[in-house]
Amino acid sequence: MGTDYIAGHRHRIGVVTLAVFLSVFAAGCKKKVPPPTPPPPPPPAAKAEPAKPAQPVVGTFEAEPSTIERGQAATLRWNVTGEATSIRIEPGIGTVNASGNRQVFPGNTTTYTLTATGPGGTTTASASVNVTAPVAPPPPAAKPRMSATEFLTQNVQDALFDYDSSSIREDARAVLSRNSDALKTLFADYPGIAVVIEGHADERGSAEYNLGLADRRATAAKEFLVQLGVSADRLKPVSYGKERPQCTESNESCWQQNRRAHFSVGQ
Repeated sequence: MGTDYIAGHRHRIGVVTLAVFLSVFAAGCKKKVPPPTPPPPPPPAAKAEPAKPAQPVVGTFEAEPSTIERGQAATLRWNVTGEATSIRIEPGIGTVNASGNRQVFPGNTTTYTLTATGPGGTTTASASVNVTAPVAPPPPAAKPRMSATEFLTQNVQDALFDYDSSSIREDARAVLSRNSDALKTLFADYPGIAVVIEGHADERGSAEYNLGLADRRATAAKEFLVQLGVSADRLKPVSYGKERPQCTESNESCWQQNRRAHFSVGQ
């Protein structure tokens, strides 16, 4: 081999070596790219808070009827749901169950308050009862004034006599005593009237005799009443004898009815 060959061979090796060196050097000089940033770790999970107890719920609280007259009753009705440790209605009722009803008799307009308390809090509700004064009944219609004749008919009785007598017997005394009170009332209420005391007799005997007998009976009745305080000038005795019989049968029962002192309104 010649010297030139060897020199050329070395030259080629040097060139190759230089090329490799430059290639490696260029590769070493390239800028390195940093790796991507990893994502941040997730935040720690929040701790679950325990659920709070539910607040009591007043489903219903009402008064029925809501308007009453004083002395009448209203009914309170209520219903509470949820957890409640205390349920009260005021005024005047106090602690109650979760649902129920109660009659109340308020004397005046009243608002009732229901308070439900539990671990979750307090709930209130109200119901009002409007109280009105009872309507006064209309005054009784005034009775028409009784006439004097009606008063006599209802309150004054006949005084009866024995046969052929004008003496005031025991039963006639009781009748005339009651009549005296009625006549005093009548004269006080009717100042302008007088009362006729009619003397009567039964059918036996003459007309003339019976007129005298009947007159004595009327006069005896008047004198008895005057002794009891009845005004004499307002009593007018009159004799009808046997001319105006009350009963027309011919027997003692009928004759007794005709032997009488009868009272009627005069002027």
